[in-house]
Amino acid sequence: MNKLLSVLQIKYPILQGGMGNISNAVLTAAVSEAGGLGTIGAGTMTPAQVESIIEQTKQKTDKPFSLNVALGVSPYSVELLKLAVKHELAAVTLSAGNPAPFLPMLKEAGFQVLTVVASVKQAKKAQEAGADIIIAEGYEAAGINSSLETTTLTLIPQIMEAVSLPVVAAGGIGDGRGLAGMLALGASGVQMGTRFVATQEAPFHDYYKERVLAATDHDTVIVGRSVGKIRRLMTTPYSMQLLQAEKNGISADKFNELTTEDHHCKGALEGNEQDGFLNGGQVSGLITDIPSVHELLERMMKEAREQLRRASEDLL
Repeated sequence: MNKLLSVLQIKYPILQGGMGNISNAVLTAAVSEAGGLGTIGAGTMTPAQVESIIEQTKQKTDKPFSLNVALGVSPYSVELLKLAVKHELAAVTLSAGNPAPFLPMLKEAGFQVLTVVASVKQAKKAQEAGADIIIAEGYEAAGINSSLETTTLTLIPQIMEAVSLPVVAAGGIGDGRGLAGMLALGASGVQMGTRFVATQEAPFHDYYKERVLAATDHDTVIVGRSVGKIRRLMTTPYSMQLLQAEKNGISADKFNELTTEDHHCKGALEGNEQDGFLNGGQVSGLITDIPSVHELLERMMKEAREQLRRASEDLL
């Protein structure tokens, strides 16, 4: 049996990535109800805001879902983890920081702990610290990214050789072919963010969804290299402004000011392309429709099974 399904008690090996301050109960619950693992991304939201989303999600589904705490982003990491304990969530996802100091408390509370890594070294340290699942993210992924810029295709097999835990592949996956490819590399499942943006349940601005649907294979851009704050965004007027500001020698503090979650919300929730940005992964170029979350997961599983069957037959 797939180890990931057993550990998380889910039907399909498909996880939702954390979405920062645009995270919401509707999409999280839809992913869990469809058989995947929905995730609430805490971003920089206050504990009260996150607790409200947790409570709303629990009203919409009794299936497992996770709380993603970006340790290096949120000023409320400890308080948020206490919320997860209070509400007896099934899992916690730790990203953007060192998970080791938080793992003893979470393990004592009985959580399945997922940790996001971008290198073999990080994966080994997470396993040694007591993590249950490794999410290995390549720099094809949307949003905040590792400055290492390692691709998912090369990262997954190297991490598979380095750890014995279930590994989830993230970055560049949006259909059944991607799922099949990651399973063939040894991963136990996949995590997706951009693909879930373009679903019927996702309560984001139509402009965001339209930009994803219209994207070509080169319609995302990396910003933040000059200040050591890597982000992958959709190519929009605002992301072009950020690139120009880097060329002009923007400071790290000013860059951080221009890429706060407030600007994220302006882009994704208000459709404001002049004052806000849209996170978007390289997989955007593959996305051409807006199905329901249930339709998407069912289709992906069917495609993955067919792809693996054809690949196996071709080798015989």
